[in-house]
Amino acid sequence: MKPTRLCVALLLLGASLAHAAPPAYLTLDHSSDLLMDPATAAALWKKSLSAKLFRLYPEKRWGFVSEVAGGFDDARVCVVTARALMLPRSGKSLIFRPSKTATTFGSQAGATTAQCKALAKAKLKEAIEDMSSNLLGS
Repeated sequence: MKPTRLCVALLLLGASLAHAAPPAYLTLDHSSDLLMDPATAAALWKKSLSAKLFRLYPEKRWGFVSEVAGGFDDARVCVVTARALMLPRSGKSLIFRPSKTATTFGSQAGATTAQCKALAKAKLKEAIEDMSSNLLGS
């Protein structure tokens, strides 16, 4: 009777571990509210980080920060700078000592606010992909 209870307990434990949350990096966004909202930046990070990156750079030791800055100049040209940084983690916070950084720039003449936001999203995605490919050596 006891071995049966033990087997049931082990099966329940195994099932609960199988449904545990997937690993997730600590990501922070320090972007201009005009160009990028934190939810969009978090979605880009989540979509762009691969399983291989989790194996090489554990989420307990590393985190990421995104920064999107820019806006419109006097001639209505949208100018965007996007940075993606990989930082060491200390507990629940990040230490600002970038291990890897990728920066992208873009501009679009005569853009609307929506077009400027789309450019900012594209440039942040490009920066994240550049940094990921450099980290993975591909």
